Amino acid sequence: MPARVAMPSRSRRVTLLAAFLTVAVSSLAFKIPFCQGLTGTRGPPPRASSLAREVGHYGRAHNGAHLSASQKAALEEIAEAIGTPGKGITATDEGPLTVGGRFEAVGVENTEENRRTYRQMLYTAKGANKYLSAAILDPETVFQKSDDGVPFPKVCSDLGIVPGVKPHLKIYSLPGTADGETVMQGLDSLAARCKEYREAGCRFAKWRSPLEVSEGEISRLCIEANMHDLARYALICQDEGLVPIVEPDISLKGDHDLETAVRVNVEVQSELYKAMIDHGVFMEGAVLKSNMVNPGKACKTAYTCEEIAQANVEVLQRCMPVSIRTANYLSGGQSLEDASARLNAINRHSGKKPWNLSFSWSAALQLPLLELCKGKGSLQLEEMEELYLKELAIASAAAKGEHSPAAGDGDHTPPP
Repeated sequence: MPARVAMPSRSRRVTLLAAFLTVAVSSLAFKIPFCQGLTGTRGPPPRASSLAREVGHYGRAHNGAHLSASQKAALEEIAEAIGTPGKGITATDEGPLTVGGRFEAVGVENTEENRRTYRQMLYTAKGANKYLSAAILDPETVFQKSDDGVPFPKVCSDLGIVPGVKPHLKIYSLPGTADGETVMQGLDSLAARCKEYREAGCRFAKWRSPLEVSEGEISRLCIEANMHDLARYALICQDEGLVPIVEPDISLKGDHDLETAVRVNVEVQSELYKAMIDHGVFMEGAVLKSNMVNPGKACKTAYTCEEIAQANVEVLQRCMPVSIRTANYLSGGQSLEDASARLNAINRHSGKKPWNLSFSWSAALQLPLLELCKGKGSLQLEEMEELYLKELAIASAAAKGEHSPAAGDGDHTPPP
């Protein structure tokens, strides 16, 4: 007869079961295939004490736990000021080449002095601070001064407009991905730059991650790379005393329909918030600046402004944390008429919206101003200021759901 195999004692069986469960949990936590965890093919799984240390590490980083109470309070105060109901952000962070291209298109010379006087008007237009909670400055503008010799961050602060800065550098194409997939550069020296900007008077930063839909999708590689970069940027900003505005910007290019736009926006924003939480970003001290959810410009299906508003509210409800006080939409190629009509419809929508929903617009506000300079060879600052104030009044009304758009404004009309 074969020799009888002795059964392990009860205590030994409990020990073996505990070891088995530890391997299983470790395999899940560290994404190691379970069989490899048992065989040790990729090395032994972490001991329970190692796993506990990892869990402890994430616990310490949770929601800005590394920040002091006073640091958190300062970040919350700034985020709350940016999210003042009925006010929005004037985005003036275009680099010298971008704003120069706009100048040259209307016959205005692209000089540093022209850029300075133009930006000065955007901050100091009489009564603009009734509609503006914040201004995003280009690094060049941060270190320029008004006609009175006052640095622009202080000019804004004195008017009750929170000054911020665009700290990212250049776009870089992701090798091996579909056309249009990119990441933004500038993380390596970000802490040093943020420290310098804060000393210059800035109180927030804004980082844009441009994305494009191709054949109804954005690749997982592109989404994860960009959203994790945004999370790391946000973490660094907060450590340097700046409120991070995170900007996932899905382009209007393409022929995708509104349903696809909702799906892709949920995927992108969900990845962003998960990455921010995993990085330990203090969510109450952060702000969202995203694209409005729209069908692609070449989409052949017509949508009303109200349908587009419904899509935007659905995306927010499905994934945006209520701890983030405000979402300030970018214009992203929309006209002032369409952007304001859609923002107004979003705010008038009856669905639950525990956030301030407002604007952070550049081209929608500025391109009509520059049209006033066509054929005149110089900046028409008085006329531009008058129109700018009218535009800001429209944007502010839309942020409160009190705008009265013209019939058809905000609808998506298929191209011919």
